[in-house]
Amino acid sequence: MHLSSFSRSVLLAAFLFSLPTATLAVEKTQTLKAADLVQDGQQIDLHQPKYRTLFSELERKYRFSPQELKQIFTGVTISKRVLELMDRPWEAKPYYKYFPLFITPQNILTGKAKLKEHKELLDRVEQQFGVDREFVVAIWAVETRYGSNQGDFNVLQTLNTLFDAYPRRADFFREQLVHFLLLCKENGVDPHGVKGSYAGAFGQTQFIPSSFRSFAVSFDGNAQKDVWNSVPDVLASIANYIKKHGWMLDAPVYAELGNKLKDARLSEAMDKGWKKGRVSWQLVRDAQGKNLPPSPGGRSLSIVGLELSPQQSAQEFRYIAGYPNFQAITEWNHSNRYAMAVTELAEAFRKK
Repeated sequence: MHLSSFSRSVLLAAFLFSLPTATLAVEKTQTLKAADLVQDGQQIDLHQPKYRTLFSELERKYRFSPQELKQIFTGVTISKRVLELMDRPWEAKPYYKYFPLFITPQNILTGKAKLKEHKELLDRVEQQFGVDREFVVAIWAVETRYGSNQGDFNVLQTLNTLFDAYPRRADFFREQLVHFLLLCKENGVDPHGVKGSYAGAFGQTQFIPSSFRSFAVSFDGNAQKDVWNSVPDVLASIANYIKKHGWMLDAPVYAELGNKLKDARLSEAMDKGWKKGRVSWQLVRDAQGKNLPPSPGGRSLSIVGLELSPQQSAQEFRYIAGYPNFQAITEWNHSNRYAMAVTELAEAFRKK
């Protein structure tokens, strides 16, 4: 059964209207998710106004022909699994459950081996982009296990699913769908053949389409930006992204603050999140009574609380101050847990 976006909205409204008052009260706390309103594999209605507008833009602004669009979009279907996973991101796990997914003995051993194997390449990457090699390799590890796990979701289907059936972020995924079609056109890539994550990221870098077009680079001597198969392009593209978001070579990444924040302003900063809640280095130093390394350029710090296992610690949180380099990683992925896992994996590479 196919349901257009409009039909799904009408169906949901009719369903809610027909419920008894007591049931409606329960439904307020058990809201239907996007995946509940679709059938897996249902064809997307390409005659919807939003698709007609999209096709008009692609033809007028980006010079796609009607024949190209027909070839690309005919038969595109919904992936219910994509919608289910979008509402259960890994970063929602507490840190004590999150970091063991990535900081494993095997991941550490492989990372150390990759640092040796690609030493000359990483020398060039570090020299040109000014990003510490261990962090480039750590991001590579966390994203795709050094390229071995690039995702099994069809990216074209994923982006269409999220544009058509995930209203909360439909505008964002419409933008990513356009970027995806453009990068395929610009790089001679078949849009039907690209595999990636449930959120539309792809390649060994797990770039979303707009990030690929903005930050992917060729570093292997040819003109093609190949984040699928070219290790030089992969590592250089990771470094380019992080550098463009403020990374500084050999600068501090974080500092330990202990198990208690001693100033309400630090707690408030932490609660505001990864980007809005930043405070001065001097405030953190004075409030916590810590001898902290200076922040490069006097830039502000993030306050991060990392959940500790109740089975292993009497304390609930371990607090850190995130320096500009830490913040650069959160520009890659907006989760402080992600940034800390990358950081601690990079630290593990440096240990004997």
